Amino acid sequence: MYKTGDRVVYLATKHSAHPGRRAEQVQPEPHGEGYSYGVKKYWLVARVESSGMITVITRRGKERTLPASDPRLRPARWWENLFFGARFPTFPPSAAAAAEDTRVSVRA
Repeated sequence: MYKTGDRVVYLATKHSAHPGRRAEQVQPEPHGEGYSYGVKKYWLVARVESSGMITVITRRGKERTLPASDPRLRPARWWENLFFGARFPTFPPSAAAAAEDTRVSVRA
């Protein structure tokens, strides 16, 4: 179902006392002063394995491996690509960012 380069949306479940502005489905926890809620994560498929696992790239460049059948994972809809395209990581990661990490600053 997924191929390398596909944009996907993952609904991550979070818990905190102060949900952020992107929080959805906010519910108070039963015996606490916190909340549980979901946050949409905009990721890019890096690899698809024959075992049914996919590796995705997060916005900050981290790689995560998860099953393609995860119910919290789905392909991005056309309007998410249009309106939230900047939230997805670029693929492949830019060479400029990689070169910036290896630069050495020399001061005279």
